Amino acid sequence: MKKILKVFKTLFLTCIILAFVVSMSIFVYHKYQLSEESELIKSKETLVEINDRKINVYSEGKGKDTYVFMAGSGIAAPLYEMKGLYSKFSKEHKIAVVERAGYGYSNVSHDKRDIDTILEQTRESLILSGNKPPYILVPHSLSGLEAIYWAQKYPEEVKGIIALDIGLPEEYANYEMSLADSFTIRGMNVLTRIGFHRLFPSATYDPEVVRQSFLTVQEKEVFKAISYKQAFNNDMKQELLQNNKNAKKSVKLPIPVETPILFLSAYTDENKNATYTKQKVENYKQLADQLETAEVKEVKGRHSIYLYAPEEIYNLSVNFINEKVENDERPK
Repeated sequence: MKKILKVFKTLFLTCIILAFVVSMSIFVYHKYQLSEESELIKSKETLVEINDRKINVYSEGKGKDTYVFMAGSGIAAPLYEMKGLYSKFSKEHKIAVVERAGYGYSNVSHDKRDIDTILEQTRESLILSGNKPPYILVPHSLSGLEAIYWAQKYPEEVKGIIALDIGLPEEYANYEMSLADSFTIRGMNVLTRIGFHRLFPSATYDPEVVRQSFLTVQEKEVFKAISYKQAFNNDMKQELLQNNKNAKKSVKLPIPVETPILFLSAYTDENKNATYTKQKVENYKQLADQLETAEVKEVKGRHSIYLYAPEEIYNLSVNFINEKVENDERPK
């Protein structure tokens, strides 16, 4: 028995030492790569300073309306990943891409990421970069929570919302994160700080961005470099840990009934009949029924629908704004 225990002890210690050596090797390689990639990602964009933290706001195009693009959770390089969509809008409209703290060229804030802080940083960064309200918000996924909260708190600043497969406040508020979920999120944060994500490129960034042609070869390299740098950092971790509390702040406020919203629900051939997909559309319709101006449209593509149907999204959005918002004669 003593011999068996000794063997197990030796194996255990060997595994611990091996894991430490592997982790340290990956960490050193990750730091080396970050140093090499730093020249690629020197910001040429508009960085504005808010409470000693820099937020990046990229603007292009001209027009009466400013479409504000807001990336979903974990989209490490929004300026590059969403280019295929916002470049269609900027041909005839002004656009702004806000890379909130921890994303793209913006600094990591290391705060708790409560929704009031996130929203005030977004609002202030837009003003400081020369983009004045009202805005047409184009949120994706988790950013839908911020967009709806924005319309609830400052309805005069939100002309409309183009909701790209967003999560609704009530959905996030009803989902209580389990201890296992919390540990998973914190564990992923630790692993990316060490650099393990470099072993799994397709989990670090969406390969579809690289496969498509809306980025130049140089931009694709910058996109990958930013993704490796910002992957699941502290701000992204905190966003997920706080989304339940943030959503509860939103559901306590009145629904923004006067804010026009176009809900675009993503589906694929594989999941179009899934319970989740049908329930998502139903939830959108239930909220739309409570709004004065709203539509629900289904768009074929994966969750990141801006990569799969940019032309359709652009046409649906412009038609909605022109027909349902610009022609709306309701008194404000």
